[in-house]
Amino acid sequence: MTFGIIPPLTASRSSTATTAARLGRMLEPSEWAAAGIPVLSNAREVVTDLHDRHLPGPSTAVVAVLDPAERVTASASFVLRTDAPDGWEFRNALLAQLRRVIPHDLRLRTPVRTAVLLYCRDGEPVWTEADGAWMWGLRDACTLHGLRCGPYITLTRAGWQVLGEGRGGRRPHAGARPELPPLSGPAHGRHDGGVTTGAPRRSGGGSVAARRRTAAR
Repeated sequence: MTFGIIPPLTASRSSTATTAARLGRMLEPSEWAAAGIPVLSNAREVVTDLHDRHLPGPSTAVVAVLDPAERVTASASFVLRTDAPDGWEFRNALLAQLRRVIPHDLRLRTPVRTAVLLYCRDGEPVWTEADGAWMWGLRDACTLHGLRCGPYITLTRAGWQVLGEGRGGRRPHAGARPELPPLSGPAHGRHDGGVTTGAPRRSGGGSVAARRRTAAR
């Protein structure tokens, strides 16, 4: 004869409902592909710029706002670890960062700026439930801030990958250091994560453009 403790039926139902609700707050790759997410004309340049600005480590999210010319007007990085990925929590975290770095565009009938999300994580560069939750969170945060929802990009040891598009590359990758061109004059300061504003580093024969940075405290 064996004895055991049977959990209350109400508690079991509540846990099942919570899990079902959490799983409902994520997007499958097919759903993301069907959402009409705009394609970046030069994804590698955007990824490299964000990597150089924030040097993200594992579990670091970098959310950035691009102008119509795909220039980074503001960006922020933060670390959020959880054993149960929930798009609602990710949405709240992204929205809080967006509100810190740039005013909303809710008064506009049509969004003119685009938010992109670069997430650095361990593992293979394939879709995971956590990626699906980040996608859901990014889409919802963009709606609540008056922005157009842009691509979701993963950064792993293997390189970077724009999920839903199939585009990617081996550099930069998680753990890589930025490749900066030689600068004339005083050295420019860098910071790990935080908030950045101002013009991004753009190619086209010019030197590195000056940009104003404020480290998050």
